[in-house]
Amino acid sequence: MDYTTVTTQNVDSSGLATGLMIYGLVYLVLAVVALVAGWKVFSKANQAGWKILIPIYNAYIVLKIVGRPGWWLLLFLIPFVNIIISVIIAIDLAKSFGKSEAFGIVALFLFSLIGYLILAFGDAKYVGPSASSKQTPATA
Repeated sequence: MDYTTVTTQNVDSSGLATGLMIYGLVYLVLAVVALVAGWKVFSKANQAGWKILIPIYNAYIVLKIVGRPGWWLLLFLIPFVNIIISVIIAIDLAKSFGKSEAFGIVALFLFSLIGYLILAFGDAKYVGPSASSKQTPATA
């Protein structure tokens, strides 16, 4: 019989633990910054800031802010459709704060945290829901 010897190596896991702690701390800081920015954006849009803290409900409030119906929440459950809906909502949110479509796509969709910080702490003013002010060709 051939017996093999199993050796164990001492692995210094302190570097891994430190890295995970730093990662967790950075994640926590970014989450708090995102919540503060969302709170301020909600306040500018005449909504209670605490509503940003409740998952799913905060998406419903964003739909109200931009003037889209609440049933659009269901569209977020459909793969690939949710991406298109997110872009539309980002554009509508930008227009609701007097910003351009390009701002909606680049700042609010691609770089969300930066876009929300600009809306929250910049000179953007809420001008009303952009989607509800659109007229369809049949009613124009």
